Amino acid sequence: MRKIVCLMTLMACVSGTAQMQLGNYAKAAADFMDLYNVGDYNGVFEMFDVEMKKALPKEQTIRFFTQNVYAPLGAITKMDFARSDSGAYYYRTFFEKGLADVVISLNPQNQINGLRIQPVRNMELPILDRNTTKMSLPFQEEWFVFWGGTEVAQNYHIAEISQQYAYDLLMVENGSSHRGEGTANEEYLVFGKEVIAPCDGRVVRVITGVTDNVPGTTNPEQLTGNTVVLKTDAEEFVLFAHLKEGTVAVEEGQDVRKGHVLAQCGNSGNSTEPHLHLSLQNQIAMEGATGAKLYFDQILVNGEPRQDYLPVKEDFIKNLE
Repeated sequence: MRKIVCLMTLMACVSGTAQMQLGNYAKAAADFMDLYNVGDYNGVFEMFDVEMKKALPKEQTIRFFTQNVYAPLGAITKMDFARSDSGAYYYRTFFEKGLADVVISLNPQNQINGLRIQPVRNMELPILDRNTTKMSLPFQEEWFVFWGGTEVAQNYHIAEISQQYAYDLLMVENGSSHRGEGTANEEYLVFGKEVIAPCDGRVVRVITGVTDNVPGTTNPEQLTGNTVVLKTDAEEFVLFAHLKEGTVAVEEGQDVRKGHVLAQCGNSGNSTEPHLHLSLQNQIAMEGATGAKLYFDQILVNGEPRQDYLPVKEDFIKNLE
């Protein structure tokens, strides 16, 4: 099964205490800056651990650094440690023509197992810890949690504050997410499955018209692909990303009830294979948001009923009938 390529987005860090920086992270940040500045993206790739290399193969790593929105910012002039959170270290990074944050997490062997580039977060917005609105799963059949949980080992999204605690969800049969060779979207079990509203809410953002990728390729310029964002009465924003082209069935401003069909699962945006990226955030836009934990009210987890549950990596999950 292919790993899902991480969404490379932007945000800002809260200032922290430089004294908290560990030497191994300082060295990793310095090495990353040196390699980045001479265009040695293969060298950056060699800093990755095995799982990161699988998630972001060499060709995609090189393409990201040469084609992403930060490429025009020029060389990095300095990286200042800002804070650490959930095993990830945040560096306020000064480029020749701009400012962003680089987030790095390391495994015990000091290899990079998480890397993000991201911008300024709106610190005036309220920060959510978790949902208060009761949620069901946004699908009816049994799906598989490919990434999910509150630890980096379970969920690579943790290193990205706008997506922390997000899920990547797909379907698995006999240990595989697809039938056949997996070279066509239609071979993937989850492709075309309905994505439904997990609660009552209002549709506040819709992105359409993004072509589904050929499996194994990505579209880093349109990160979330075809997208729906649903706002609850509690001012919680639920984001559904990588939806199938031409299937979004709602409009901005539309009120929907739980179970309303929003779209079908697809492979649009920065995604290597069909899956649903699902996250809870504190504003409409993912860029600059703070992610929050998303719990589900009453679901089956590996065949057992659970209440108010936060799914984790490798759970099989389904709504209770």
